[in-house]
Amino acid sequence: MMRSGTVLLHQLSRLYGVQTSYYDVSHRRQPASVESLLSILIALGAPIATLQDVPTAWRERQQEIWQRPLEPVMIAWDNRPTMVEIQLPSSVDLTTLSYHLKLESGEERRGEWHDTSQAIFKIEEVEGKKYVVRRFPLPGGLPHGYHRLTLELPGRYAESLIISSPLKAYTPQGKPDNRMWGVFLPLYALRMQKNWGSGNYSDLEELMGWVGGMGGQVVATLPLLAPFLECEADFSPYRPSSRLLWNEFYLDMNRVPALAECPSPQALIASPSFQNEIEALRNLPLVDYKRQMVLKRQVLEELASHLFSQESRRLEDLRRFTESNPVVEDYARFRATCERRNSPWRSWPQPLRGGVIKEGDYDEKKKQYHLYVQWLAHQQMAAIFKTAGEKGLQLYLDLPLGVHPDGYDVWREAGSFVQDAQAGAPPDTVFTRGQNWEFPPLHPQRIREQGYRYVIAYLRHNLGQAGILRIDHVMGLHRLFCIPRGMESSQG
Repeated sequence: MMRSGTVLLHQLSRLYGVQTSYYDVSHRRQPASVESLLSILIALGAPIATLQDVPTAWRERQQEIWQRPLEPVMIAWDNRPTMVEIQLPSSVDLTTLSYHLKLESGEERRGEWHDTSQAIFKIEEVEGKKYVVRRFPLPGGLPHGYHRLTLELPGRYAESLIISSPLKAYTPQGKPDNRMWGVFLPLYALRMQKNWGSGNYSDLEELMGWVGGMGGQVVATLPLLAPFLECEADFSPYRPSSRLLWNEFYLDMNRVPALAECPSPQALIASPSFQNEIEALRNLPLVDYKRQMVLKRQVLEELASHLFSQESRRLEDLRRFTESNPVVEDYARFRATCERRNSPWRSWPQPLRGGVIKEGDYDEKKKQYHLYVQWLAHQQMAAIFKTAGEKGLQLYLDLPLGVHPDGYDVWREAGSFVQDAQAGAPPDTVFTRGQNWEFPPLHPQRIREQGYRYVIAYLRHNLGQAGILRIDHVMGLHRLFCIPRGMESSQG
């Protein structure tokens, strides 16, 4: 019984996309323990508690997979015809099958498949029920993008996201041997006479101009995404609060247009105590994020308060920005709520913890501040992108592998993450006990069922300003080493 249960445990793991072993740096196969597999399957939502539950869970998972007429996501490569696989119980009578394809552009296409008996690819029996798998060709010529396929089945509809993609994403043209050169520099390390102790967005823009003048084509830096600043601040660029917004820490205060019109923040900056603090920050051997952010926030809060105190063209611009970027409003509410409660969102009561924030749950001025700084960060990042285009350069940004477990993305997209597991790396010659990076991995089934909504959103955010995007770690391209909560790194 135990042997059979272990075999089924491995089969159930594969149905959930879990690899049951890996090869270490010495090319030795390392099998996952029964305890690790049970824990990760529970974290993924499998209806099990012990090994005895596995046979029932395996049967239910097989039925769940076969009862789905269409895969939630399909790929179409380089305008080639795409084969659509449809699986239905053999009792379903089909003579003609109609489909509707809505392209990302809004264009709609309709069609029909006839003589469905000729399209039968295979027949499978699952838990005493026969299923027929048919393959139909979808006409080629799909433009690149995200398209929605809907099938009209007897008594129901089935949908799938079709990602139409090129086989090659980018090839540099017009360069000898297709080679390009550029520079890499963490933005915080870009010390200049006029900044406050670390680099800022304007300094990055100036660096791009210098590199362009030297004949370079690329400027690369570390992630510039919204940091986790609530409770115990974590300024690591590789554990941001969100991959959907920019980092207000790098705002160039001298470039904020309203500063020249507001006497109060001008007087604050000009005060001896403020200037002494700026000078102290400039002379530190390391960047003091917390001290510098305290200074910037004092000024930015004054400017935000001034902006929201009266109607103006700038306020209308900010409103249009938030209307076209609703994530900014949602993020600002989250940050303001964090500041009011001064605790991680997991400890909040419902419905706050479940993603519902209402007026009265936060301080309105704090929300306005976060709206304001995101608007400014967007403007300054857009200026960098514009300069890059004018100089013929590519801004090379860095996409972190994960996000902070107490940050905005995990709160808002809770279903997209495996909450009871953490990503890391297995033991190697340097980290002999393995590594635990303490952020939740994406849930492979759920993000697929959602049509990769969250993944598409953070890629679009970063590629909106970057010509090149580095996907942090090879794990960001294919799979993650997942450690069940409470276990050692070596048990992933």
